[in-house]
Amino acid sequence: MARLGFLPAMFTTALIALPLGGASLADTVIPIADAKRGMMVTVAGTVERITDEDEFILTDTSDSIRVYVGPNWVPAKVGDAVTVHGFIDNDLLRELYARTLTMPNGEVVTFERRYD
Repeated sequence: MARLGFLPAMFTTALIALPLGGASLADTVIPIADAKRGMMVTVAGTVERITDEDEFILTDTSDSIRVYVGPNWVPAKVGDAVTVHGFIDNDLLRELYARTLTMPNGEVVTFERRYD
């Protein structure tokens, strides 16, 4: 009977350690159509159009979304298959504020939010 005492502690330890070793929901690639306002998301698709020096349209089979990388330049070109991680803003127009962009060659570009 004494051996059962360690099981709850072991189970609790496993539950605490679980999120540290697993991928978070924001690391899981989701369809653009499922990206809702206020969410931290990772989406993948094709650069459909560059709308400004710091903004582009990303499209997958489910939808399209405007991606903002400012005040940085868009590192990708039209037709590139990229993965973007960032925050969906709460404004009227749904827009993804990119924190990172993974290029077709696997290079990860991190965007800093400095406005000098």
